[in-house]
Amino acid sequence: MSQPDLVIRGRRVVLPGEVGPASVHIRDGHIAKVAAFDEIPTNCEKVEAGKDSIVMPGLVDTHVHVNEPGRTEWEGIATATRAAAAGGVTTIVDMPLNSIPATSSAENLKAKLAATHDKLYVDVGFWGGLVPRNTDELSKLWDAGVVGFKCFLIHSGVDEFPNVNESHLREAMPELAQLREILIVHAELPELIENACCAPSETDAGSNSRAYETFLNSRPREAENQAVRLMIRLSRETGCPIHIVHHSSADALGILRTAKAAGAQLTVETCPHYLHFAAEDIPNGATEFKCCPPIRERENREQLWQALGDGTIDMVVSDHSPCPPAMKLREQGDFMKAWGGISSLQLRLPIMWTEARARGFTITQLAEWLCSAPARQVGLAQKKGSISLGGDADIVIWNPDREFQVVPELIHHRHKLTPYAGEVLRGVVEKTFLRGQMVYDGGEFALNPLGQIVLREKN
Repeated sequence: MSQPDLVIRGRRVVLPGEVGPASVHIRDGHIAKVAAFDEIPTNCEKVEAGKDSIVMPGLVDTHVHVNEPGRTEWEGIATATRAAAAGGVTTIVDMPLNSIPATSSAENLKAKLAATHDKLYVDVGFWGGLVPRNTDELSKLWDAGVVGFKCFLIHSGVDEFPNVNESHLREAMPELAQLREILIVHAELPELIENACCAPSETDAGSNSRAYETFLNSRPREAENQAVRLMIRLSRETGCPIHIVHHSSADALGILRTAKAAGAQLTVETCPHYLHFAAEDIPNGATEFKCCPPIRERENREQLWQALGDGTIDMVVSDHSPCPPAMKLREQGDFMKAWGGISSLQLRLPIMWTEARARGFTITQLAEWLCSAPARQVGLAQKKGSISLGGDADIVIWNPDREFQVVPELIHHRHKLTPYAGEVLRGVVEKTFLRGQMVYDGGEFALNPLGQIVLREKN
């Protein structure tokens, strides 16, 4: 074997199915060998992980709203990918909405690709958008390299990305089935939410809009439950694989389990905020907690954890959905008018480890949820998501025992408003490597952006 350029070794290296001492030999940006801890060539660069630190695959986050071009003031490619690197994330997949133009045509994808020039601190792939009357664009976007397609069953929050209905889905899903490509779905049905919002309440809606319970009641679990049923049925009828994004309703877990047991082409994600927070603890007016679907009750949260443990939920991604702080209406505290989205791209690893450790889950399970499963979802498992021979040398070194408090000066997102402010989390990212090159080191970033665009490989 040729001499490696770099060897990273540690006493706690996360390999497929096990954690133990190992040395990871890297050449030309790829993993050339996974060897014994003491098997170190003499003439190469070496990085030693601390005795308590974890050497893990770089995280893959397949649900990130970067918002560039068009709404760069909401986040932007440079700040998003720097925050990702600081959080041990080496690959993100950008959502097709909130940018202008939306990624709903091959021509619009070109604008997105052009906007990334000299700004990528980690690797970035792209979802295409499924909107009404763009079925003719799906194969063009597929050929251009998107990893799959995203749709909303309810208003997306921005007019450039309208939601679809069952008629639109029946037109588009056979096309996606023919392409053998996945459709990821924001699964809430608008009729049930409209009914909930119009239902009479004991107090005037305007005077009660600071209460989190008012917002929670406006997005009932049944809106998710029925949307999940619809998508499972349409997937069976059309042969199109589906993925439920940011799932929050524990009431639908039985539906999902039954469908998976019956062989449905179905995967499911949830997000750190649904696994960390509880509705009962959210103060009135604290609109930084608003997201759609909403953070639900404590008993709901614990059922989501059980579903993650038993495989009903496959992965945990951030759904990083930032906006300028003014759009959160923090001074008014109006949950019904504030923008819905939570900023957490940089914090997914420590949030999840803090909660997983408290419930007895393992580092191996954590790596499956944050690295391997998201990489498989978007067809990148040969390159990303594991420390395996031939894969990209994307690696994070982090200390699972160190704690830190979330304060603005540590946050690298463009905006610092987050519901995690003040939280004490366990798990500190020490170094992040992208294809064997260090992109983050204890608060410092690579001088030049080293990330690349990741497009779906042609069959």
